[in-house]
Amino acid sequence: MTSAERSDALVSGMRTSPSGEAAAILTTYEGNKTEAQTRSLPSWLMLGPPRTGSTWLYDVLHTRALLPSPTKETRFFDVHFDRGLDWYLDHFPHNPNELVVGEVAPTYFGSPEACARIASTLPNVKLVVVFRNPMQRLVSLYRLKRAYGMLSWTLEEALERDPELLASSQYATNLKMWQNCFPPEQLSINFFEDLTRDPQGFLDHICTFVGIPRFQMKDSERKQVFSTHQMTEPRLYVATRAALAVADWCKARKLDKIVYHVKNSRAFNLLIGGGAPFSRLPMESLAKVHEMLLPETEELESITGRDLSPWKVPPAA
Repeated sequence: MTSAERSDALVSGMRTSPSGEAAAILTTYEGNKTEAQTRSLPSWLMLGPPRTGSTWLYDVLHTRALLPSPTKETRFFDVHFDRGLDWYLDHFPHNPNELVVGEVAPTYFGSPEACARIASTLPNVKLVVVFRNPMQRLVSLYRLKRAYGMLSWTLEEALERDPELLASSQYATNLKMWQNCFPPEQLSINFFEDLTRDPQGFLDHICTFVGIPRFQMKDSERKQVFSTHQMTEPRLYVATRAALAVADWCKARKLDKIVYHVKNSRAFNLLIGGGAPFSRLPMESLAKVHEMLLPETEELESITGRDLSPWKVPPAA
């Protein structure tokens, strides 16, 4: 079954009634809910895809909206859905100021399972997507995964062995999947170029859409958009990969505070990056990736009416 066929099978009928899986999750939550657990589910989600400014958006909004804390991504709707809504809501702080509840979750965009589950569980949720030059975004995600010891393959090997790289790059295919489940007024389509050109205007648009009062960004928040932090290879792949596996194990058991403190420790920073600079990617590999992504870019241009000519320029030597 192709990715598109799997998407169609999962999202079919999701607008009208919860799937059996989601219905069971909701029923269990409603039946077990206590007064202390009466917390609001998110009214908006930033879907991604990864490497499109999601960390910046989380950092800017985490004091103006109720977001999962201290870990940004719960991976609930794509990985941990079977753990139930109580597990999910435990990632959100208490909300005495009644802030708008949301989640910045860039891995959801390319996941048909997440789409179907969100459509069943949060049918009225507002969704934000941000598109970035697909070649730049894919290379950035590939290097992030190398920096974190998640893979050590060449780019071409990674494209064959890591489905997320291409799945999250299928902009038009995935956008149509979400459009099939949610009406247009619940979906905000944005572009990374607008963020870098006008961060305040970009943020104002997102805030208005999800219901957060507009605010003036600090200079430090504006500068984060243009951060020049360079990722590198990890010092030791085995140690970095092991640390990441332990972090994932802790997150699944709601030990996010431990993960947060470890990630901000000097010892952890010795594992992430700190190795050799990334070598330049072969032009032949980049040309192949560009050719693979071009049909998706052209279809996204047709869907959105946005001129994406710069994305269609082949990589230059």
